[in-house]
Amino acid sequence: MGNWKNWIRGLLLTLPLAAQAQVDLTALGRAMVGPRSKILVLGTVHLREMPKDFNAVSLDRVLDRLATFSPDIITIEEESGEECDLAARHPAKYGTDYCGPTDAAREATGLDVPAAIVEVDMTLKAWPAQPTAAQRRHLAGLFFAANDRVSAYVQWLQLPDAERRSGDSLSAALVEMLVQDGKRNDEKFQLAARLAARLGLPRVHAVDNHTGDKIDVPDIKAFGQSIEAAWGTGSEEFKERIKREHALSQAHDLLPLYRYINEPEHLRVLAETNVRLALNATSPQGYPQMWVAGWEIRNLRMVANIRETFRERPGARVLTIVGASHKPWFDAWLGQLQGVNIVDVERVLE
Repeated sequence: MGNWKNWIRGLLLTLPLAAQAQVDLTALGRAMVGPRSKILVLGTVHLREMPKDFNAVSLDRVLDRLATFSPDIITIEEESGEECDLAARHPAKYGTDYCGPTDAAREATGLDVPAAIVEVDMTLKAWPAQPTAAQRRHLAGLFFAANDRVSAYVQWLQLPDAERRSGDSLSAALVEMLVQDGKRNDEKFQLAARLAARLGLPRVHAVDNHTGDKIDVPDIKAFGQSIEAAWGTGSEEFKERIKREHALSQAHDLLPLYRYINEPEHLRVLAETNVRLALNATSPQGYPQMWVAGWEIRNLRMVANIRETFRERPGARVLTIVGASHKPWFDAWLGQLQGVNIVDVERVLE
């Protein structure tokens, strides 16, 4: 009889818990004191994949719309200096090319990444309302040394043309990097940095994270092939939407493209293609399902990193610019945070 009871108890433990009462965590902050933070998640294309004749001017109307949100904080899909330093100290786990080198910046400033991060933090705490050109050049050099190249470019853009030169921790080599960054087809520079400079913000915040999605499997080639095979079974709806996205990317004004890729229906199709196909794929090793686990870890850690940017700033207005495939996860998980409202990106882009 005892064995029968134990069998029943074990069976019940394996059943789905959908019927179990859940605590509504979103209700905890409904009567909170003080302002609620507002987060706008902009799904973006990766501009490096745009046509060769791409011109950053095509983003002007997108920038105009985003400026109306008046963010206090802008986050980007980029690894932070801290994460880059962690990866550099563990090459056996993360490889030797996890992030770009900071040799030129270290030579110019005498600082390694951890020391530069400390200097950046101290400098920003005492940052004046009207910094001098020398202060901006110095901070740009510190950002470079902290492996925060996009924030260095934010400072560069806020310099008068005549002051965009070497000096004050900016070597000639670093200046050349900044000049080249201005020509790069990259949403981090052409959207986030330009908007931050336009709004007078001192920096952007890198929130990407790949420490949890480096899948440890014996055959990485077979792993990749299994994921590609799963995605290859995508629906005709997905293929048609990608064609439409490609057509819109040819325009001289990319605001219609950004409206399209941020539509809920487009995001639904991306999410289903990205994850549902992988979860439903047959694989003896379970490779596609492993990929989904890594995808979730990456998004969870990115959301936590975003939360950290306004931890000490209740009521902040946060714009996070991220590949469109991430947006459904960001909206869902950021929307569960206490004291946070998700802003409708479609209204902002109207």
